[in-house]
Amino acid sequence: METKLLTEKDIDTAAAILREGGLVGIPTETVYGLGANGLCPEAVARIFTAKGRPQDNPLILHIPEAEWLDRYCRNIPPAAYELAERCWPGPLTMVLPRRENVPDIVTAGLDTVGVRCPDHPVTLAAIRAAGVPVAAPSGNVSGRPSPTCAGHMWEDMAGKIDAILDGGPCGVGVESTIIDLTAPVPRLLRPGGLPLEELQKVLGEVAVDAALLRPLRAEERPMAPGMKYRHYAPKAPVTVVTGPGEASAAYICRRLTPRTGVICFTEYAPLFQSGTVRDIGGAGDQGVQARRVFDALRSFDSTGVTEIYAQCPSETGLGLAVANRLKKAAGFHVVEV
Repeated sequence: METKLLTEKDIDTAAAILREGGLVGIPTETVYGLGANGLCPEAVARIFTAKGRPQDNPLILHIPEAEWLDRYCRNIPPAAYELAERCWPGPLTMVLPRRENVPDIVTAGLDTVGVRCPDHPVTLAAIRAAGVPVAAPSGNVSGRPSPTCAGHMWEDMAGKIDAILDGGPCGVGVESTIIDLTAPVPRLLRPGGLPLEELQKVLGEVAVDAALLRPLRAEERPMAPGMKYRHYAPKAPVTVVTGPGEASAAYICRRLTPRTGVICFTEYAPLFQSGTVRDIGGAGDQGVQARRVFDALRSFDSTGVTEIYAQCPSETGLGLAVANRLKKAAGFHVVEV
């Protein structure tokens, strides 16, 4: 298959491909997604084939505005509209009861569906022009680091999908936050581009799902993307080192070899005199960390490193999302110092 590279001048072309059942790589503020007509089971099935994605991993429906919520969700609580008013367009996915017109393949057979309104003018225009919700996971081969630019998508999806819509680099760099609004207490299923603290300002109490702290067991069903399977992983095994920056840097330094990869904060980069080092920003600059973490993980695949150590940020604000992605990449192989 020939994959077309489209620009913002080609929105109508992208919309037509989506409407007719094709696959398009779409830019969002978080990461690039692999989009299909979310009401067409055959089109959505092609996402799973292109990514090599397990069928029990649900997808997110992308819509252009909150007014579309009622088309695909039912029993929508007032909190959903309050969150939409405060946080959309933006990096927030809400899990709500689905309507019958949402195919089972989108929800992995669950009676709920994740919905979000991305904060990217090119993709919003394409969804409106297509006139259908767009089901889209991240646009990488399943398990690999998520793509944050069109070039990353091209690496993974050229020849497998119809087109990639280039909207420039992603401004946030980690996927959307997912909140389950069907539980008695709203439940955080995935930390992301909207910090937990912002959700708490609107919702008050927010529970944290166990999958953020450990892998799901084989018999457990994921409620949202990214909960069950190893994600974001480069070829070399990753170890995440938590604790004060000085201590984590010292731990990694003691294990350095010429074939060690290191993900570190700017302040500590000069300490690593061998290996392949990726600076993801200052220890206190969580926005930069979020924008760089996937690029850093992905970059090691072309270096020949045999192991990767990563300093872990503080789990507050966006740091919670960055730490989650690193720990998922490591299969929760974490060392505390």
